Amino acid sequence: MHELGITQNLLNLAVQYAEPAGARRITALHLVIGELSSVVDDSVRFYWEFLSQGTIAQGAALHFERIPATFECRDCGAVFPRNANFMCPACRSDRVQVKQGEEFYLKSIEVEE
Repeated sequence: MHELGITQNLLNLAVQYAEPAGARRITALHLVIGELSSVVDDSVRFYWEFLSQGTIAQGAALHFERIPATFECRDCGAVFPRNANFMCPACRSDRVQVKQGEEFYLKSIEVEE
């Protein structure tokens, strides 16, 4: 459900940048979504369909780039992909922190002038 607000903000952001640049139409948005961000592509697409109606972004394609989660061990500094127990595979420490995978941002937009 939180995708409704997220999608509204994406639309506002895209229009905010496209209109002053003289764009007649937004044709595509490129989004980056981390594995741990809990944003669901299909929900964003669903909300995009009706929120963008009647705007310069109506019909714009949504492209999703997924970023896998990685963790960094606070004890030995090893960087590793997500695993079942969130423990460092090098030293078995559970003192780990997320290094990437929580991202969610609008990377770029494509427009017609």
